[in-house]
Amino acid sequence: MTPKWRDLADKLAERIRSGAYAPGQRLPHIRELVEAGEGSKSTVHAAYKALEAEGLVVSSRGHGTVVRERPPLKRLGIARYDKVRWRDGDEVAFIADRVASGRTYRRGDQTQTVSREPASALVATALGVAEGTEVCARARMVKEDGRPTHTLTSYYRPEQVEGTPLVDPTPGPAGPGGGFRVLYEAGYEIDRMREELRARPATPDEAARLQLPPGEWVVELHRTAYTRDGTAVEFAVGVHAATRFSWTYDFQVPDSAREEAR
Repeated sequence: MTPKWRDLADKLAERIRSGAYAPGQRLPHIRELVEAGEGSKSTVHAAYKALEAEGLVVSSRGHGTVVRERPPLKRLGIARYDKVRWRDGDEVAFIADRVASGRTYRRGDQTQTVSREPASALVATALGVAEGTEVCARARMVKEDGRPTHTLTSYYRPEQVEGTPLVDPTPGPAGPGGGFRVLYEAGYEIDRMREELRARPATPDEAARLQLPPGEWVVELHRTAYTRDGTAVEFAVGVHAATRFSWTYDFQVPDSAREEAR
């Protein structure tokens, strides 16, 4: 059975995310919620502490509990994969998002587990291997201020990543430049990316892992990275809390007719 404080925290979180409580607005005093029948003083206090831990509100003496004024993280599109960031520099993709959003980051904001598992039909198709072939799975959890923002699991052919930092479960990126730099140094330079996005309701497991309120949606990302010869060297599945990101794509508009005329 869900504790009463958790139910109240989820209810208030939903009001914050829906805009019923706007950024900068003070939440009701604890006694007001008690008088409204939302629970005991300890229940309301615990709910407010949970909202603070999840980064939705800030509390201070004299100002009460106020909805945090924080816009969604910018999730860059094409710009996050610029080779000047990871091949020629030390920046990894999720840090590029934080920089573009004017937000800070710590190495421990990303944790991962690494395992071997049979390729599902989805993974096998993306990597061009037979279903059931053993692949390396690098599953990351990414947080901001202790609050989950998204999960991302990358799949690789074991022979391409064995002995590299991509199979090291130490928290943080896989070294300067991240996973793309690791692949580059192993002889697999990323030349082309394909991303597919779809929004859907979160599963119960996803809602628990991402600390989502009931009814919250997620954006599922499928990303495939190819070398110049068309070899798929990474397939990644990301699950992003929908309200915690804005997605930005800035690109040159193609003109196929002009290219063909050259």
